[in-house]
Amino acid sequence: MTRTVTPMKQTASMYRLTALNPLLRRRQWSWRTVAFIAIAIVATLLVAMLNPRQVLAYDVAIQPASPQQGDTVSIFVTANAGATQVPTVTVNGEIYPTFAIGGDRYRTFVPSSPLHNPGRYVIQVTGAEPPRNPAFWLDRRSFQVQRITLSASAAGIEGTDHEFDRVQAFKDTLSPTKYWTGPFQRPSQGRVSSEYGVRRYYNGVFADDYYHRGIDYAAATGSPVVAPAAGRVTLVGRVANGFELHGNTIGIDHGQGVGSIFIHLNSIAVNEGDMVQAGQTIGTIGSTGASTGPHLHWGVYVNGVAVDPGPWRNGGME
Repeated sequence: MTRTVTPMKQTASMYRLTALNPLLRRRQWSWRTVAFIAIAIVATLLVAMLNPRQVLAYDVAIQPASPQQGDTVSIFVTANAGATQVPTVTVNGEIYPTFAIGGDRYRTFVPSSPLHNPGRYVIQVTGAEPPRNPAFWLDRRSFQVQRITLSASAAGIEGTDHEFDRVQAFKDTLSPTKYWTGPFQRPSQGRVSSEYGVRRYYNGVFADDYYHRGIDYAAATGSPVVAPAAGRVTLVGRVANGFELHGNTIGIDHGQGVGSIFIHLNSIAVNEGDMVQAGQTIGTIGSTGASTGPHLHWGVYVNGVAVDPGPWRNGGME
């Protein structure tokens, strides 16, 4: 005798899963499996509501959008879950200093130069929120080539360990306070005689791995030199104290890894430790050290790399 088994009627009142009935008919899943899936979904939603950091990742903005060699790349990180921990920002495996700039926002400066290879640079932001891994593309930039003829006496100047150590210490300065506000000022009213990034031949020999690490302003000896932005004087070097190559030198720390250096000066009007304001006279133009004539060399360093001062003057850096 054939036995007929009548299947149990499935109703919404049994499991309160009316919306899943069509899925069951298509997939032929057991109700036990469906119940497990439903519980998992509810649990996931509860975890997301109770722990928003598990689903909210940092917002990352990059400026400029299309950087080129010599630019200072600003990386802005916004925390979405109210985290107070400063995130760690890594670019192509190198960690860069990050500072809070108000609210839940943080900023990292990534310097570039003519010696940085064009291409893709991967950012990794890690901290209290899930990591983000955006990237930017560094474009190639064309730099001028300049031929410099030095006198025998100037060409023979190699510099001293003392001045190199002092200048390196200036470049490595990393203070937490941001002293500058808005765009940098022009430090001299002289004409621009050499742009940033110029590659050079000295007495007919190409200088490998060299680029002009600033902007030169030609003017008469004794012309004023002013601070382009507020900061603390952290370096004063004189020819009499061993600054044979740089000549009379001033270094200003603008804070958070940003600094300005002024070399070949005739006179110096500040002392180490002084606080200066934008537009304040700090010295005068000269031709000390390895120099071909009266001019000011102004360099801007960001996290130890000489970047193009132009964007700092023209657009301002937050």
